[in-house]
Amino acid sequence: MLTASLAIHPLTPDRWDDLVGLFGPERGANSGCWCLWPFLRGRDWNAMSRDERRDGLRDRTETGPAPGLLVYDGSVAAGWVAVGPRAQYIRFQMAKTSMPLDTDPAEGPANPYAIPCFYIRSAYRKRGLMPVLARAAVDHATALGADAVDACPIDPDKPLTWGEGFVGIASVFGRLGFEEIARRSPKRPLMRLDLRPARRAGEGIRTG
Repeated sequence: MLTASLAIHPLTPDRWDDLVGLFGPERGANSGCWCLWPFLRGRDWNAMSRDERRDGLRDRTETGPAPGLLVYDGSVAAGWVAVGPRAQYIRFQMAKTSMPLDTDPAEGPANPYAIPCFYIRSAYRKRGLMPVLARAAVDHATALGADAVDACPIDPDKPLTWGEGFVGIASVFGRLGFEEIARRSPKRPLMRLDLRPARRAGEGIRTG
C-alpha cells in the first residue's frame, strides 16, 4: 500500500539524485532514454550515448524550469511524469500520432502543455500512481499558465507488456476529463484537457 505521506515535487537540482535512483544509474529509465526522448528528433536521440542523454536531462534540470515531477512515497521516489510546454517536445510535435491539429491557430490554445511520458518504480506499478502523477501534472501546468494539456496515451485492447504504457493509459486521462481530439493510430488517441472554459469561469478542473 501507498503510505499517507505521498508527496509530489518538481524535479529541481537538489532532487537529481532521487531521479537517478528511480531511473537507475545504468538503466536510465527505459533503455537509457533518461526521459530526453520527447525533446529530440529520432536521429538526434539515437546519436547520443546514455551518458549524453543523462547529462542532457540534468542540464535541463539545472537551468529550469523543472522538466517534470517526482512522486514520493515517504522518502522513496516512486514515480516520474514529464510535463512542460508542448512546443519544447520536438518528437511529440512531429510524430504522426501526436502532432498538432491542422486547424486555424486562432481557434486553438495559445499555451498548450503536454504530458509525454511516465516512469514508475517496479515495486509501485499497478498501484495507482499514474493517475496521481497525471493529475499533479495537470495542476502543475495550470499553475504555470497552460490553457490546455495534451497527451497521446495508449488505448490497449489487451494487457500491456512492460514499457508499453510509458506514454500513459487513455482511460487514466479520460477519468481526468481529457477528450479525444484525434486518432491517427488505432491504439494512440490524441487527447486534450481544454482549460480555457475553466479559466474563463473561474472553475477548477475535473479530477475524478
